[in-house]
Amino acid sequence: MFDLARLGYDAGWAAGFTPYAARGLRPGRVTRVDRGGVDVQTAAADPVRATPTGALLAAAATDPAGAPTVGDWVAVRVWPDRRCTVEAVLPRRTAFVRGNAGAVATGQVLAANLDLVLVVMALSTVPNLNRLERFLALAWESGAEPVVVLTKADLARDAEQLAEDAAGAAPGASVLTVSALTGAGIEDLRRLAAPGRTLALLGQSGVGKSTLVNRLLDASVLTTAEVREDGKGRHTTTHRELFALPTGGVLVDTPGLRGVQLWEVSDGLDSAFADIDELARSCRFADCAHGAEPGCGVAAAVQDGRLTPRRVDSYRKLAREVVWIASRHDARLRSQARRKWRTIAKAQRQRGGRP
Repeated sequence: MFDLARLGYDAGWAAGFTPYAARGLRPGRVTRVDRGGVDVQTAAADPVRATPTGALLAAAATDPAGAPTVGDWVAVRVWPDRRCTVEAVLPRRTAFVRGNAGAVATGQVLAANLDLVLVVMALSTVPNLNRLERFLALAWESGAEPVVVLTKADLARDAEQLAEDAAGAAPGASVLTVSALTGAGIEDLRRLAAPGRTLALLGQSGVGKSTLVNRLLDASVLTTAEVREDGKGRHTTTHRELFALPTGGVLVDTPGLRGVQLWEVSDGLDSAFADIDELARSCRFADCAHGAEPGCGVAAAVQDGRLTPRRVDSYRKLAREVVWIASRHDARLRSQARRKWRTIAKAQRQRGGRP
């Protein structure tokens, strides 16, 4: 038998599962999603392969964010022929959601029920602070606590300065500098993975996520690859997967993300740019755009060196993107409503106008 407490199953999850237990369903946590099915760790010794029910698939067709994802706690039915179906997804405590780059504005949940989001960047090249701020906006919005993990410290001549620069772009978040080669910082990571905690690794390809997973698991579970000569990463992880750690915590590894679309991160943006949000409260005008307006607290901070122009430009860019995404989302909701009422009207006409 498997002890679900190792995956974070606590009294709160047990209470939420009560109505499903009455229906003869079993609790489990999604450990992997691929090829239209999910792997679920239940109290059975080995994970089971399960398929979402038709109702779940129909709901996901309308709102993909509702589909089972890695980290979800789900209700599983085991049928007499040993088939397994996911009957329900328990309400999530937290969720890391990014925007879908497709023509339709939707959100994609990369992982659910996280306690810590580890934003991983490599020091083999100078970290892209604008990209870091984008990741952090999504991480804060998830409801989990973000932590910046700077890998490959052994390849950087000025690791301390680069870590200081990253900390300046990540107010409120811890910054860890690690090296899988020398072992520096690995114990700090292990301490984060305390019993009952769920951590997720997020970042681009080649930043060393798979190597970190192997170090934290004390085993060569994931394939690793050398970074290309141009400094770009190679994809070694092709799916999202959840692992139980020897420390008692849980770790979610994700494929390298080439790009990260924002998705409804107004609160996350305020947290990622907490310094600018604080300075903006001293602006003379409530609708200050932090440009040439008189009495702008943000502009004053740039002039006296408390704030860099790069950070303000990054904030403006992401804020514009948030507004644009909101407009696309509203348009999608209006389109869904129109389709719904067209369907209702058509059904009424077929019934001769009767309600």
